[in-house]
Amino acid sequence: MKRRKRVKYYITISILLLVFLLPFIPLVINSVAYDFRWPSAIPHKVTLRAFKYVFHENLNTFQAIFNTLIIAVSVVIIDIGLAVPAAFSLVRYEFKGKFIIKGLLFAPIIIPSFTAVMGMYVVFVRLGLTGTMYGVIVAHILPTLPYMIKALMVSYGTLDSSLEEQAAVLGASAISRFVYVSLPHILPGIVAGASLTFLISISQYFLTFLVGGGEVETIAIVMFPFINGGDNAIGSVYGVLFSFLAIINLVLIDFMLKRYYKKRYFKII
Repeated sequence: MKRRKRVKYYITISILLLVFLLPFIPLVINSVAYDFRWPSAIPHKVTLRAFKYVFHENLNTFQAIFNTLIIAVSVVIIDIGLAVPAAFSLVRYEFKGKFIIKGLLFAPIIIPSFTAVMGMYVVFVRLGLTGTMYGVIVAHILPTLPYMIKALMVSYGTLDSSLEEQAAVLGASAISRFVYVSLPHILPGIVAGASLTFLISISQYFLTFLVGGGEVETIAIVMFPFINGGDNAIGSVYGVLFSFLAIINLVLIDFMLKRYYKKRYFKII
């Protein structure tokens, strides 16, 4: 029985890995291929020309990586600062117009974000935010904030308000209640929301191109021209680089959550 369970386990893991890696296999093959055209199943020649161009000849690559990370991390920090009080208010309080406010906050999930940004673009021009990293960061908040708020609303929804009330009775200030009672409970929600925010931010092309005006280069901006009728091998290398950033984000989030729950487990014991 144990053998059968092990075999089933390894077969399941193998299938999941295959499904996960399947989209990346053509990407990796294309990144090292030379004269790779349909209907050929394998490239006629393997070359590192595309990798050499991306990481050695094109100096904009490292600037694009830096910009991508700075924008994504900034958006995560701002979203956390905005989402924590918003999620707390939406979960803890009942007030007139709550349904409308929730609808407005979650509208970017349903309505394409670029429709709202087209209206914001005029304001961005007047404020001098177009063509700047600050403008791109503000634009990325629009499609990412709803996911952060939703993740924190779920966390706050599972937090017993009586714990905060007991802390208040014992003399804890609002800041102390948040740091020692609320924050440990909602931290997994913050981490989950941060992961989604990061992934959505680094994948934004249209918003970055519209607001950045081609002045702010990210991985998505640099990658798109090569994929859209340019050099497919170079575009594939940028695709691999983009995927690497996303995978690093997921691995880091998984590590943080495991470490957090491990510490809580030992504290309880």
